[in-house]
Amino acid sequence: MNLTLPNDQDFYWKDGSLWCEDVSLETLARKFGTPLYVYSKHALVSAFNAYQSALADHPHLVCFALKANSNLSIIKLFGELGSGFDIVSGGELQRVKAAGCDTRKVIFSGVGKTVREIREALLADIKCFNIESPAELDRIIAVASELKLRARVSFRVNPDVDAKTHPYISTGLKKNKFGIAYEDAVSLYIKASQAPELEVVGIDCHIGSQITETTPFADACEKLCTLLDQLAEHGINLKHIDFGGGLGIKYGTETPPTAKELMAALRRVLVRRGYGDLEMIFEAGRSLVGNSGALLTEVEFLKSGQLKNFIMVDAAMNDMIRPTLYQAWMQIVPVTPSNDKSAAFYDVVGPVCETGDWLGKDRLLSVRQGDILAMLSAGAYGMTMASNYNSRCLPAEVLVNGEEAHLIRRRQNYEDLYRDEILLTR
Repeated sequence: MNLTLPNDQDFYWKDGSLWCEDVSLETLARKFGTPLYVYSKHALVSAFNAYQSALADHPHLVCFALKANSNLSIIKLFGELGSGFDIVSGGELQRVKAAGCDTRKVIFSGVGKTVREIREALLADIKCFNIESPAELDRIIAVASELKLRARVSFRVNPDVDAKTHPYISTGLKKNKFGIAYEDAVSLYIKASQAPELEVVGIDCHIGSQITETTPFADACEKLCTLLDQLAEHGINLKHIDFGGGLGIKYGTETPPTAKELMAALRRVLVRRGYGDLEMIFEAGRSLVGNSGALLTEVEFLKSGQLKNFIMVDAAMNDMIRPTLYQAWMQIVPVTPSNDKSAAFYDVVGPVCETGDWLGKDRLLSVRQGDILAMLSAGAYGMTMASNYNSRCLPAEVLVNGEEAHLIRRRQNYEDLYRDEILLTR
């Protein structure tokens, strides 16, 4: 086929149709129904091992960011590979526990940790809290004192580095809500180091998501090293440096660096600045799962409008919100492309009652009613951001391993939509 794919190793053309590993996507759509999320186990393992091999000769921990994809089977798979976990809520901590993974490898980020969440994380003996405000520092001290436990902490420092990405997923600028101000870092570290309830173990930053060059990471590393110099002057020596996540993936024409290239760029800075022995931590999300997944959807109708042609599909913005939320471009292809000459430009849209309910705009496609389309690179921020808007049931999820396809989330039914609601009788 002449349609290029972002991940042509695990999603590829065979016998005139699109396959995931050794299973036809057409077969999966007909067996499990649509909308349907499909993930390749080989792609997941390969992405994780790329980080591991790039860091093999250096103390490190790769923490999978659950916000990208929190299915229990995927969490369990990464845990078996040796992954740590980056969480931003108590619910994500419970998912790590439910998957049977090691909570001592958990990094807890996020700007609004509640007393309950801090308590549960302390009792689970997590690896580290990434503190994001002075008020949070005080809260962790108070909860640790109450439990008579010692909390391991790091500060998420805002280095004011422009990641050159979408403003909604840029997190390292002064105007962003994340992290503590660079100028306040030393005084807060001194305060934390004097608190008997705390063990200060690291420094952290996270500058954004879908970053497609190494320069912003290297710039942030330089700034963190300068802080490490200042902390050393106060007798504060840390055990790890956490670079957050954010490495981009290929959706279309992007050419993001490999994990190996990113590690080499950061290592050059660390060695030159005298911190080559620090444990390196990464909170990888999209780069581990993004190209592992596809969202399958069936064509319900073709509609010719006065100014636009539309393909109405059974997936919608509630199933995949990235296009309308971030104006994200994701490749959409028929799983069995037609060879006729009837291709036209279409907007691919869903049935939700919003003009913003679109998956792709101005796509050149040749399709018929009943065809299956695949939205590629859908493994990250698909199901984790899905909702029941318009009282639509959440899709099923399938994990493919060679010739086997395992259902890892059943499709919701109508009763699931209101199972937890209470109908007043008077």
